Amino acid sequence: MRIGYKIALFLCILMTNVYAQSYEVNLWKMDIPNCIENNRYTEIKTYKDSVLVRVSQVSVPTLTIFKPKKPNGTAVLICPGGGYAHLSMDKEGYKVATAFQKNGITAVVLKYRLPSDSIMPDKTIGPLQDAQEAMRYMRREAKKLNINTDKIGVIGFSAGGHLAATLCNYYDEKLTDSNENLSAKPNFSILIYPVISMENEITHLGSQKNLLGMHPKKENILKYSLDKNVTTQTPITFIIHSVDDASVTIENSLNYYYALNRNGIKTEMHLYDVGGHGFGLGNTRSNSNWFNTCIIWMEMHNF
Repeated sequence: MRIGYKIALFLCILMTNVYAQSYEVNLWKMDIPNCIENNRYTEIKTYKDSVLVRVSQVSVPTLTIFKPKKPNGTAVLICPGGGYAHLSMDKEGYKVATAFQKNGITAVVLKYRLPSDSIMPDKTIGPLQDAQEAMRYMRREAKKLNINTDKIGVIGFSAGGHLAATLCNYYDEKLTDSNENLSAKPNFSILIYPVISMENEITHLGSQKNLLGMHPKKENILKYSLDKNVTTQTPITFIIHSVDDASVTIENSLNYYYALNRNGIKTEMHLYDVGGHGFGLGNTRSNSNWFNTCIIWMEMHNF
């Protein structure tokens, strides 16, 4: 036990050195909502070169906060992907946060609960509960974080993109007993090869199964197909996808773009001819860089 503790401590110290200007906090100060106590359900972490690259079986959600030396007031909540089965914490979390941090943007990586009947009475709402609370946390702590409460966005990758889009359309759905009067609505969203639809012909079936179960109800398929739930209040959006994505078909982004456009939501979408899925910060098969384009888009909209 002591050896295992020392190894974990050593890895934690090394990770802190790699991402020296970041710190981690528990998302929920009080009891975690929609929770079943299960001591056999323990978090599984995978490290590479002393950096946490993947985590699964998350039962205690956290926020890892990356503060720039000179914050410009803008902040982003980062939702890593992983098919609602695991979280790609480094490629779609920490590295993205560091890139935003270098541009003066405060970045917050959400380690959200993955849907599981083992720890939740209703697994379909667990990730959204965490995302809502993360947005409220950022507004609650805005002064401490040096951020403008009107300049807080969300970025999500793959299934994390589904969570981000869910937050953008269900930010005001009451999922806890809290009476706190703080908005969970993002001011803008950035979706990178996102899962959008839960319809069988379009969805990423692994994400659908993990979130909605083996035999999802028709009403849940409709509710969590975000292209069917866009309103005139959905935040402005920036979308990236590859035409040859074999994991999450491009129809997900196209259908969401059309829905946003129909509702008069300002949207910018960039499509790669090649690139596949899960490329994170950079598509090595393209001569363009989506992150730089995204920063320009944010500047154009005063974020």
